[in-house]
Amino acid sequence: MEFREDILGAPYEAAELPLTADEEGAVSATLVRRLVPGSQRAVLYLHGYTDYFFQANLADHFTAAGFSFYALDLRKYGRSLRPHQSPNFIRDLAAYDEELDQAVRIIREQDGHTQLLVNGHSTGGLVAALWASRRAGRGVVDGLFLNSPFLSMPTSPAVRALGSPAVGALGRLAATRKLPSALNPHYVHSLHRDHRGEWDFDLALKPAEGFPLYAGWLAAINRGHQQVRRGLRIDCPVLLMASTASTITTKWDPALLRTDGVLRADDIAALAPRLGRHVTTVRIEGGMHDLVLSGEQVRARVFAELDRWLDTYVPAPAV
Repeated sequence: MEFREDILGAPYEAAELPLTADEEGAVSATLVRRLVPGSQRAVLYLHGYTDYFFQANLADHFTAAGFSFYALDLRKYGRSLRPHQSPNFIRDLAAYDEELDQAVRIIREQDGHTQLLVNGHSTGGLVAALWASRRAGRGVVDGLFLNSPFLSMPTSPAVRALGSPAVGALGRLAATRKLPSALNPHYVHSLHRDHRGEWDFDLALKPAEGFPLYAGWLAAINRGHQQVRRGLRIDCPVLLMASTASTITTKWDPALLRTDGVLRADDIAALAPRLGRHVTTVRIEGGMHDLVLSGEQVRARVFAELDRWLDTYVPAPAV
């Protein structure tokens, strides 16, 4: 596996992971890494929807704590998106198992790490939870950190129940049909330094207006949510973090700087017990949707809670 300097520059490296082709042609994912020499511990990060890995402050925290840091740009996202592909499109979330399994082999077998924490944000949190449940009993994952995972649509239970059959049917019959997107551009505006935020990232890879919403993707997400509601069997310790409040709006609201502007945080927290037998839930006051991109004092609390949980449930291996 050949790693070259990543778009973030040194010390980040990236390698392309060839995957099974689909109806659109060649497919690949991208594994980014920042190694800590001699470390036995590693973390693998999965991004959200209309997203890619750029959160260097997250990598800074983990590498300072002795973790080698890895991040996957999933197929058709970010570094992995190719001109012939429909951005973000997938028919089944289980297809991501291919790049996740490849990444784990590189982390554990090629790079020699003996302990693995998986960190998923938003849609990446849903993908990571479903994958970890399917890998239960194999000793693949030592801990799972979910940052505002996309476990439920930000709508009422009644609307979700009524819409679920229609979404499933449309996903089967017209998977590539483009649907009206509900993505709020003001969320990205709350993050990017050219608008109201403090962070710099590529707006071509994470556009404020998002990419087209495909019926097949929505149906895949809906099936993933149904699996969560039925209950998963994740067998490693899980830390789920979510904000204490949400602001669901199509207009600019200063509350977006201190609440979850994408998902309903209460719904996320309510589903935490469905993930497995050993789940810790932490609510972060003032937290944005991507908690590690919240205001400085808030993200300091996020990292303090993460470190406390790691020390208790995923301690460093004995030397």
